[in-house]
Amino acid sequence: MSKVAKTIRVIGIVQGVGFRPFVERLAKSIGLRGYVRNIGGSEVEIRLEGTEAKINEFLIKLKKEKPPPAELEEILIEDAPIEGYSSFEIKPSIKVVKEPSMIPPDIGICDKCLEEVLNPLSRWYLYPFNSCAWCGPRYSMMYSVPYDRENTAMKDFPLCEDCLAEYNDLNNIRRHHAQGISCPNCGPKIWLVDSKGEIVAEEDALSETAKLIEEGYIVSIKGLGGFHIASLATNDDVVLELRRRKKRPEKPFALMALNTEVIEKFAEINDLTREILQSPQKPIVLLPKRNEDWISKYIAPGLHLIGVMLPYTALHYLILDKTKDKVLIMTSGNPIGKPMCTTNECALTKLKGIVDYHLMHNREIVNRVDDSVVRETDGNITFLRRSRGYAPRWLRLPFRTEKVIVAFGADLQTAGALLFDDKVILTQYIGDIDEFENLEFLAKTLEFFLTTYKLWDREKIVVADMHPNYASTRLAMEWAKEHSSKIIGVQHHHAHIASAMAENKINEDEKVVGIAIDGAGFGADGRIWGGEILVTSYMGYERVGRLAYQPMPGGDRATYYPARMLIGILSKALSYDEIQEIFEKYNVLKGLKYGKKELEISYKLALREDTPKTSSTGRILDAMSSLLGICYQRTYEGEPAMKLESYAYKVDKEYDIEVKIINNKGLSIIDTTNIFLQLIDYIDKDKKKVAYTLQRALGKAMGEIATKEAKRRGIEKILISGGAAVNSIITSAISQIAKEEELTIKVQSRFPAGDGGIAIGQAVIANFVKDR
Repeated sequence: MSKVAKTIRVIGIVQGVGFRPFVERLAKSIGLRGYVRNIGGSEVEIRLEGTEAKINEFLIKLKKEKPPPAELEEILIEDAPIEGYSSFEIKPSIKVVKEPSMIPPDIGICDKCLEEVLNPLSRWYLYPFNSCAWCGPRYSMMYSVPYDRENTAMKDFPLCEDCLAEYNDLNNIRRHHAQGISCPNCGPKIWLVDSKGEIVAEEDALSETAKLIEEGYIVSIKGLGGFHIASLATNDDVVLELRRRKKRPEKPFALMALNTEVIEKFAEINDLTREILQSPQKPIVLLPKRNEDWISKYIAPGLHLIGVMLPYTALHYLILDKTKDKVLIMTSGNPIGKPMCTTNECALTKLKGIVDYHLMHNREIVNRVDDSVVRETDGNITFLRRSRGYAPRWLRLPFRTEKVIVAFGADLQTAGALLFDDKVILTQYIGDIDEFENLEFLAKTLEFFLTTYKLWDREKIVVADMHPNYASTRLAMEWAKEHSSKIIGVQHHHAHIASAMAENKINEDEKVVGIAIDGAGFGADGRIWGGEILVTSYMGYERVGRLAYQPMPGGDRATYYPARMLIGILSKALSYDEIQEIFEKYNVLKGLKYGKKELEISYKLALREDTPKTSSTGRILDAMSSLLGICYQRTYEGEPAMKLESYAYKVDKEYDIEVKIINNKGLSIIDTTNIFLQLIDYIDKDKKKVAYTLQRALGKAMGEIATKEAKRRGIEKILISGGAAVNSIITSAISQIAKEEELTIKVQSRFPAGDGGIAIGQAVIANFVKDR
């Protein structure tokens, strides 16, 4: 049979996952000749010479037998001239970019590598950095593409003879040409130091770390994408001391447990959450608490969910295995509001006064990557934070752009995004960017992707939130000026819905009804939006419904002290004396630092025309949280609303109240004051049922408006986004209404519904702005 030649380019997650060695083995087993190599955009190029039948066999097996972490998004095949290759080989990488491909995310340790670490007969016994082609650090240690050892932090660790032999062994499936491999003889080293940097242990650093934690000390641990702070999770005194040192009075701590059997001692796991816990990404999963006496009650005070992850490196596993309870607090190693430490120097200086000891290693963390956080919402997995294990995977869009769009996100819990061709890349979680270090982190991360994908020479559009005082907006303006780029401002909730549209592959000529359940966003009328029903396309939106505007006495102060928000809501219908009576009866005065005097001033402010007004869902939830005595002060983002949802957990019956929806010139307005007035009458009966009823009422009212508009306009899809979209009570109420009308309802699940995913929406909207 006659020979043919083909050039094949494979695009997807194909670098750093053992793909080239797999291709070499496959080609040789079939009897094909040629080569495979990485090329500069992170894609892989394959050259094959052989019969048509053998090449077809290769292509079938390429898809069926690929390494577990590999993802083949696109396979491009071209005819090529026969050059007479005598064998098949892995060729050195080249820098030329033909088609960009995804940078591989970090992958949790695989079962095979963990088995080797725990096997006394293995040369990786108790080695904390064991990895192979199927697992280990990728993005967190990459300087540039292509993914070759010299382009990663592993360049500082030349392979020993044993590792080099395995690297060159075609039949070693997990280590042949695996760029990140090492062993105790040639890989990174660990050591333990005290708070002054003096070495405490080297050879037995893991055992000594576990021992110190068991004794009640607080230890920082340099991991894969940054430092953690580790301590006992079962000792109240230790947990309270960590809270004091970290200046974190209420915000929940994440836990790391050895295995799911340990987790089931204090949390509930179902099939869905078990699958995500054990996935290669190994995110923090928020799980319902059980047997609260088993761990400290101060881990997640006032919440029904507790965040837990499984160890994703051998280092973490070995420390946990040496502790009695097999579960530890494993929270981000950062001072309050600052980015997580990634260097030993940062840990020694920035974590001073927080931790007693530091477990360090000498592999550089190139890209900071926090732990991802997910939860179950109405039967679906939703993201609160998308980072390690998922970033920087891109999303393919159903349209293309000729320009490059750089999106700077929002200000809280945010990430940035980059759109080019038919792809949008969301950065890893950046955090709150009211801190200079986080602003710098955001800018550097976006620039890393522009460099990696060779995009600097293309025309760039900058996009930011339309709020003029956001730090991200100011950074975007400075960046646009520096790079001579046009800047576009996008309305916050339009961006939320557009993010959900992109995730659901909505076409450019399609409209959806979007429900933005959110805390705050600058509205087109200058007011603060956050409970919006929008008929949305990428090109624009029509606001068809919202929560009633409520005054915020003291402006932002009402977001930190929700009793002020409650005053604003009640001031629409009640006198000062009536509100004072309610505050005294239900002890809400505890939520006002200056008691009745503050109540009086707040009431007067609420009546003023120049007091800020908001349609925010979050502020309504906050106000009810204060009325019921659940939370009087917000010490972290979303706290009063989250505690309200937890307070109503497992309640399944609601009070029969009537929600007034007022039509004002075609705009449907939900009267939230009236909801409060009705529910006040039930507080003495069952507070938990009141909390549940409020959330159900909001969901059903928004669902009713959305379904009515969808039916009227012939729209089939209702999409939910915004920071409060992860609230199961509200979301399930919306879903119930929509499903009764046989409409498709979707909550964001691949990207955060909150501000951590908003940059995607900004980017796709900017793509359709005329004259951009």
